[in-house]
Amino acid sequence: MAEIRVPTLGESVTEATIGKWFKKAGEAVAVDEPLVELETDKVTIEVPAPAAGVLSEIAAKDGETVAVGAILGQIKEGAGAAPAAKAALAAAPPPAAKSAPAPVAAPAAAKVVDAPLAPSVRKLSAETGLDAATVPGTGKDGRVTKGDMLAAIERAAAQPTPVAQSAAAVQVRAPSPADDAAREERVRMTRLRQTIAKRLKDAQNTAAMLTTFNEVDMSHVMALRSQYRDLFEKKHGVKLGFMGFFVRACVQALKEIPTVNAEIDGPDIIYKNYYHIGIAVGTERGLVVPVVRDCDQKSLAEIEKAISDFGHRARDGALKIDEMQGGTFTITNGGIYGSLMSTPILNAPQSGILGMHKIQERPMVIGGKVEVRPMMYLALSYDHRLVDGREAVTFLVRVKESLEEPARLVLDL
Repeated sequence: MAEIRVPTLGESVTEATIGKWFKKAGEAVAVDEPLVELETDKVTIEVPAPAAGVLSEIAAKDGETVAVGAILGQIKEGAGAAPAAKAALAAAPPPAAKSAPAPVAAPAAAKVVDAPLAPSVRKLSAETGLDAATVPGTGKDGRVTKGDMLAAIERAAAQPTPVAQSAAAVQVRAPSPADDAAREERVRMTRLRQTIAKRLKDAQNTAAMLTTFNEVDMSHVMALRSQYRDLFEKKHGVKLGFMGFFVRACVQALKEIPTVNAEIDGPDIIYKNYYHIGIAVGTERGLVVPVVRDCDQKSLAEIEKAISDFGHRARDGALKIDEMQGGTFTITNGGIYGSLMSTPILNAPQSGILGMHKIQERPMVIGGKVEVRPMMYLALSYDHRLVDGREAVTFLVRVKESLEEPARLVLDL
């Protein structure tokens, strides 16, 4: 028998939901043939068959939540196993639910508490609510490792326990009148949508979030783009958009104001001396944020190519988990949908996110005269626990200056 298990899903991703099975029990399968679709917090992945044979058992049904390493089903190897498997399935009752493994007793808490915790362990503990002091440590001197935490999270996921909630904590929906109820449609949220909702609310609950605004005259960027758009596309094979200019402007501002590129980890501040910029992309399945890495080392053409590639693959659901991890700062563009102004929510644990908006012609006073200029409102939401107002305003002013004088981006000013 070959076991079908939930594969490693990426850093900090510990469980997934069964989207759908492509095969039914008793059907023949080929090696590496896609068997089941898993929905994670970030992407949808397909689990291939580890061996050729017959799918003899499906242990996790559609809609069930499974932990990393959990058994999804089994394959009876060998093509000749098909008749026997089908006969067995017809005669045998459905397989009984497997009993959850007994919880592992934790050693004395004092041994673990005295040992320092690694940042990755503290992060997992904060994200899941699992107390690291209760986890058996296998590291040196009894230290709890990241692997210990992931294993403990998997055990907890395999043995869920009901959580009592107070009446005030439970949202009770008043029943709709009968004639209204008949016209309603109740659809279960996808795992991605549930995760988006949870992460955004967690960001609001955790960070001291504040937003500062400014506006930028897009005349020079638009003129530069119009002048070189065709030549740029002919040479580099990608369209010259606005996002590349914003990425370059943000990188320059982040170098001057490093706290906006940092994050809080317990009592520590982690300054990121690299610039991995997340670009928010709206899809039919929900919002995803692929990360363009080392933007300070990329040309404008390389940045535009990466953004274009991520945008296409995001809408096709073909992004990989590691392509959406490790961002240090995020840019989101509500202007493509017509938004004139908004207050974006932080992409935790990052400390800053820039919101772009619609370019709109407005009368501006230039040198004592009123002129019509293409203007865009910019919004920087930031974690006030780490970023002071002076730093946030200075950051946004630097972005504005770079965009209003694009030569600054070329001359690194």
